[in-house]
Amino acid sequence: MQHFSAVSPQRLDTFLVSAIGCTRTHAQRLVRAECVAVNGQTVRKPSHVLCADDAITVEPFDDDRHDRIALEPIDLQLPILYEDDACIVINKPAGIAVHPAPTTKGEPTVLHGIAFLYVERALPFAAHAALVHRLDKETTGCLLVAKTPDAHHELQQQFQSRTVRKTYLALVAGAPDPASAVIDAPVGRKLTDRTKMSVFRTSVSREARTVYRTRQACNGCALLECDLHTGRTHQIRVHLSSIGHPIIGDIAYGSPQTRALAESLAIVSLCLHAWHLTFVSPANGAEHTTEAPVPPAFVAALQRIGCSIPSAKTE
Repeated sequence: MQHFSAVSPQRLDTFLVSAIGCTRTHAQRLVRAECVAVNGQTVRKPSHVLCADDAITVEPFDDDRHDRIALEPIDLQLPILYEDDACIVINKPAGIAVHPAPTTKGEPTVLHGIAFLYVERALPFAAHAALVHRLDKETTGCLLVAKTPDAHHELQQQFQSRTVRKTYLALVAGAPDPASAVIDAPVGRKLTDRTKMSVFRTSVSREARTVYRTRQACNGCALLECDLHTGRTHQIRVHLSSIGHPIIGDIAYGSPQTRALAESLAIVSLCLHAWHLTFVSPANGAEHTTEAPVPPAFVAALQRIGCSIPSAKTE
């Protein structure tokens, strides 16, 4: 059984997606199968609204057998940035989804590769207790994985309490003015396209806060360093697009300017990289900061516009 605590009002199924790293469909199946309790009472409606400090417990679900069958271990040669007895930080490659979904169409995902890492280490694998957070399919960089259910719970509590520090690099069209700022704008599902997020005209929006700093501006582009203070779906992509500086290579939230820039610079991938991740490991109670090297495609894009390659996080 897993134990969680809500930090703000939100739908139960939405909370479970973030808490246990599953799809919304699976979260709803868990609730309807009476595997979820709030404050000791079984809840049967995925739309149940949680209150701050509600205690949520999740029991195993027989349908997890399907997840285990589908998630056969595959050696994806995932680069490991950090590892101890409680967790692993991998360097997620571009173009691979973190977990299976209808859109992956049976393709290998990062979770398949994590299952292989578990087998190598003779660890019991449970899909719902491995991923601590997620990255978009095209985003690269630091991804935190728990090695035990207890570590998974403790690390997710850190994300929910916002003590984990996440810094991204983003290459955008134009140079933001001011060069550094806080984007504080709620993010929710777009009314006209449920596959996208937006800060405008959404059905249900949730608090979202991104701090950006311009590291360099060159040839109509800018390299930004972004700190996430919340972890909403597509948050950085939506926030930067909302201020008129979409990320180059972003098909979903791009603009004619970014598309033209991407074509002229021969950029075919999203220029967004989860660069640094700072957390406290349950293994020793010590704070650790991991850095994911800037991937070759991102480096090539920076070189084409004359920007230097980041070597260290700014203070």
